Amino acid sequence: MIHGTVVGLQARMSLIILPRERSGVEIECVIDTGFEGFLTLPPSVIAALGLPYLININANLANNSSVETDVYLATVVWNGVERNIAALAMGRPLIGTALLEDYHLSIDFCEGGTVLVDEIL
Repeated sequence: MIHGTVVGLQARMSLIILPRERSGVEIECVIDTGFEGFLTLPPSVIAALGLPYLININANLANNSSVETDVYLATVVWNGVERNIAALAMGRPLIGTALLEDYHLSIDFCEGGTVLVDEIL
């Protein structure tokens, strides 16, 4: 089970990213159920972590506009297991629904509320 907290009506949780040949870095992310990808990270964070480049894509935003963005390979610890996922270089740290697939998300939407992500059995 993965735990987080509601802050300012945003469901937040920490995600550990494992850069190559370095110890893990903990990054606080907002859960965005409108984002169908795995993860977004600011380009400055991707550069600081030295994540390997994968591809450039056109990403569709919530307002239905499209932007070009680079995609990088990130190794994260998810529910105690290392996973290789795609991280889009844009905006702030967001966890999308691709990372939540096959998991149950529970959020108590009040300041300091509980965020729980648990594997669907």
